[in-house]
Amino acid sequence: MPQVVRSRIAVLQGAHPAAPLPRSFRSLADRAAVEVLHRAARVLVASLPVLTDRLVEALYEQEPGYRAAIDSDRAEVWQEVHHSLRHNVGSLIQPREFRDAAHRTSRWIGEIRAEQGVPLDAVLHAFRMGGAMVWQDLVDETARRDPDDVRLLVHVAADVWNFVDEHCGIVADAYRQAERRLSWRRENQQRLMVAALLDGTARIADVCEAAAMLGLPEQGRYAVLAVASAPGGPQQQDPARPPLNLPAALSPGEGLSTAPGAAPSLEPGGRPQDAPSTAPAPLWHTGPDAAFAILRLTGGPGDPGELHAIADALDAPAGTRAGIGSAVDGLAALGDARRLAETALRACPASGGTVVLDEHLPDALVVSSPALGSALADRVLGPLDRLDPSDRDVILETLTAWLDADGSAQRAGARLYCHRNTVLNRLRRFEQLTGRCLTRPRDAVEVSLALAARRLLGA
Repeated sequence: MPQVVRSRIAVLQGAHPAAPLPRSFRSLADRAAVEVLHRAARVLVASLPVLTDRLVEALYEQEPGYRAAIDSDRAEVWQEVHHSLRHNVGSLIQPREFRDAAHRTSRWIGEIRAEQGVPLDAVLHAFRMGGAMVWQDLVDETARRDPDDVRLLVHVAADVWNFVDEHCGIVADAYRQAERRLSWRRENQQRLMVAALLDGTARIADVCEAAAMLGLPEQGRYAVLAVASAPGGPQQQDPARPPLNLPAALSPGEGLSTAPGAAPSLEPGGRPQDAPSTAPAPLWHTGPDAAFAILRLTGGPGDPGELHAIADALDAPAGTRAGIGSAVDGLAALGDARRLAETALRACPASGGTVVLDEHLPDALVVSSPALGSALADRVLGPLDRLDPSDRDVILETLTAWLDADGSAQRAGARLYCHRNTVLNRLRRFEQLTGRCLTRPRDAVEVSLALAARRLLGA
């Protein structure tokens, strides 16, 4: 509750008044004002319970921010108000004895109200209401005893409100410090919870609490995005902040209200630029090799295009690798979603790009078992290594182009700027060297996987 009056005792003990009046006149007026103040304050001390009742009732009627706290535990609020008033009014009579206790009380009130979520404006308003009520009671009591003494209180009026402002500053500082501590604690708890969900170490019993803490539905559909720099490429100054522009579709749970075509820039732990504060931002977690974002999906299980649309809308700088794992159901499955995203990331070209796992499952098979992928590449493509490197590369390039063209020598030739017969001749030579038949489905699958292993694993 508000601290109310700072006594002029300090002035009487040696401080010189700033007013250009004769010192003797000011000193006598100050001394008389203090005596009047002390008399009125002693009466207030004797009636503190009644004053507390009035102030608590006034807070309930005039300050909406306090109503919930009073409804929840009126006795606790009453004790807080009484404790504050006791030190405040005591400061009128014995400022030296009560000053430190009054400061501690104001700091305690600021901290406890921050923890309870009472708005700071409401707390400051309550302090000023208390200051006004105490001051009015001092004036009323003085007027009752001797109306002529009321004029003397003018000499301490400025000190009353300076004192109230001083303690409002103490309360505001304590409130903001507590708010920062609470924010740090809350963010740290969120980081730990996100890390546990993505690591798959969160207990099933904690998933409901995680959903409430993170503002996500427990049974929603999710995917995970993994982001990393290309191997050997320029490293980011801050690996926890991947330079990636994520589209509004990235967090479509409640939707990011952005202008059509706008792609809000997001950073781990941050909100989209120029997006409303109510819009949910993707939750990030930074690992040693990649950063992960939890994507909340709104499409049904039969909507594979949602992840593809997100991938198309990503604006990643050159050299950035991004992998989007398959969709999973429920927060409890985010550990699986992270592992799928890591697999998609490993399937990204070394030069950078974005891979949606569902669209690159054969590549995912290869990178999921590097040893087997390398063995397959050696078995299928090993005979080509006996050729001159330039000759070998031509055959591999032609084979890749032919597979990408769905087995069309005509389209492969157009892509390679050569005649279709040249393509067919190179393919026959490949079959002769490797003993594989490209028209045989099993051989075609093995060749395709072997090429993927050589491209992704350097086998």
